[in-house]
Amino acid sequence: MINATKKWIFLKLSSLALLPLMVWFLFNLVSFYDKSYEEILLFFTSQPTKLLFSLLIIFAYFYSALSITEVFEDYIEGKKLKNVANKSLFLFAIIMPILTLLLLYKLSL
Repeated sequence: MINATKKWIFLKLSSLALLPLMVWFLFNLVSFYDKSYEEILLFFTSQPTKLLFSLLIIFAYFYSALSITEVFEDYIEGKKLKNVANKSLFLFAIIMPILTLLLLYKLSL
């Protein structure tokens, strides 16, 4: 399979996974308006929320990294610079979700 085809399929699959997770999160985010800090903390430290929010973060970073690589492919001329940009983007797309999830799980301790 061609690399561009794989990337396109991964973009479509990750966007399909993001749709229900975003709807779930937006419905809950709206309810934060009249809740106290302790109630919001309780929400983020409950087990189903941790799993769903973790999946949301992972899929969101994966989707954004794949999307931004397409921008790099279109607008960066030099192959060397394009490779550096892609490598640093993927490194960032691995480190940031891990840090976010570690902070989320640290809340529950």
